[in-house]
Amino acid sequence: MIIYLHGFNSSPQSHKAQLLARALAARGLAGRFFCPQLPDRPRAAIALVEREIARHPAAAVTLVGSSLGGFYATWLAERRGVRAVLLNPAVTPGADLESYLGVQRNLYTGAEYELTRAHLDEWRELVVTAIHPERYLLIVETGDELLDYRIAVAKYRGARQIVVEGGDHTLASFADHLPAILAFAGLDAPAPP
Repeated sequence: MIIYLHGFNSSPQSHKAQLLARALAARGLAGRFFCPQLPDRPRAAIALVEREIARHPAAAVTLVGSSLGGFYATWLAERRGVRAVLLNPAVTPGADLESYLGVQRNLYTGAEYELTRAHLDEWRELVVTAIHPERYLLIVETGDELLDYRIAVAKYRGARQIVVEGGDHTLASFADHLPAILAFAGLDAPAPP
């Protein structure tokens, strides 16, 4: 089971979520993909994903988290003992998103909400200081214009890492990494006849 966690102000309609869904469907594995619309409140987002994780054996779950979704995936991987693929992950959103305080609009749904200090406080409460590196596959691009990839490389030291020169925060090379992501999740077998 792959649970995809989208980034800040994103949605299940994001390019990476859709590419991953299509890759699984092409292998006859559409039923092993879940990508919820995450609530803007961190605690609510975590609770929603925890409910889905609880429906499956931990060994069968791989989280794939992009940006803020990668931050959530880290907390969940450590709490629930599941694997996680992190795509240009946020490491400290409680600090990084402070300049975004105020009214926000979801890039895909158009829904508006107010980003408050309470959001920042909730993110600070979810910071994981020590990880089990064997649970992670980190994929970053050095050209990420929003997050310094070196912070993620340092935080996930010891984890399997793919560092791509260039690119941007959207992880322009994402499609190239689908085979590695599916293999990490144990879903790299060919589609049934």
